[in-house]
Amino acid sequence: MIPPVENKLDGKKMTVIDDLVEQGVFKVEGRQLYELSLYELIKEHMEKAE
Repeated sequence: MIPPVENKLDGKKMTVIDDLVEQGVFKVEGRQLYELSLYELIKEHMEKAE
């Protein structure tokens, strides 16, 4: 069986989600991380890095 192909944006989104989960972030403004856009995820990631 061939695994589904993900595009580069999906891969980046999963990387950012993994980083946020490692930092203990599971929700942003009451929404699950997978519900957020890549922009919102990166914004949250950058805020946590500061």
